[in-house]
Amino acid sequence: MIVTVRLDDQLESRLDKLASETHRSKSFYIKKAIKEYLDDREDYLLALAVYEKEEPTTNLADIRKELGLEN
Repeated sequence: MIVTVRLDDQLESRLDKLASETHRSKSFYIKKAIKEYLDDREDYLLALAVYEKEEPTTNLADIRKELGLEN
């Protein structure tokens, strides 16, 4: 899959310098950054998307009562 990303000059310069000094490709760091972002935020962003749908919800106490798990 090919993806095009536009970076501002400062960010591109930092990425160029890092890649050059570590002898890694810019793609290596871009992929690593995306993976780390998704690892950190994926569950939160998916939960937020569900929340933003404003579908009816049930609170935990009602679920416990329905399942006969009340203390």
